[in-house]
Amino acid sequence: MSTTTRATSAQPDGRDARWAAHRVARRRELVDAALRAIRRHGAGVGMDEIAAEAGTSKTVIYRHLGDRLGLYLAVCESVDALILAEIDAAASATSDGDGDARATGSSARRTPGPAMLGAVIDSYLRLVERDPEVYRFVVRRPDVTLPEGPGDPVTGLSGRIADNLFDLLLAFGPDTEEARGRARAFAWGVVGLVKESADRWLESPGGLSRAQLAAHLAALAHGGLAGALARDAPGPADAHIATAGPGGVDQPDRPADTGRDERSIHDDTARSDETPTFDPAG
Repeated sequence: MSTTTRATSAQPDGRDARWAAHRVARRRELVDAALRAIRRHGAGVGMDEIAAEAGTSKTVIYRHLGDRLGLYLAVCESVDALILAEIDAAASATSDGDGDARATGSSARRTPGPAMLGAVIDSYLRLVERDPEVYRFVVRRPDVTLPEGPGDPVTGLSGRIADNLFDLLLAFGPDTEEARGRARAFAWGVVGLVKESADRWLESPGGLSRAQLAAHLAALAHGGLAGALARDAPGPADAHIATAGPGGVDQPDRPADTGRDERSIHDDTARSDETPTFDPAG
């Protein structure tokens, strides 16, 4: 008898599973309603407006999502998943054959091509253009106070995007400790470039379409990455090259030797007022 009772109690309760599924579905419905309310009323939307959009009361929202901070974090989680899915899709769609080879000695390194970078950057800008109020709601954190520590969802999202870009960059180079550190630094640099540019573009487009901005940022990122990933790792003495004097002795107050004699510098100064010319062949 006791054996049968123990076996029965060890089985999962179907009602518990159904209730858990119901809570997940209800939470999803409330987050979707919050997104609709944000689009309708703007980033400063209130809980009353969200409850009206959901066709329920604030009490129900608090029961499933907690306070306004809980709602904010749930919206961020939804936007986070959307952005990462679109970035993954963009990178995968342009990964085959995209990339520029850079010869270094006997080896050939590759860097992500402008088409791939453009697709990844555009996938981020697409959300900004399509859902500007949702984007503002996420990045401006309206009327919420985040707890101390690493719980900032915007920083977390930037980190996950940087992780994706890090994997992408590492795929085009050797898997060494130095290469990994370099790729991670570059990934964060590209994320910062795109995010700050997107924030400014949202408030003041400056005559640029989304496609134009994506193309310009991709060209800038690609040019920098192509040069940086193609060069060999700097040695420990590189920081002193510009200030080292004869015999390798540091001379901090001495300007870097340009290899040009004093007369040529004076000649350049004399010509400084002349109109510069550009020779396409030169």
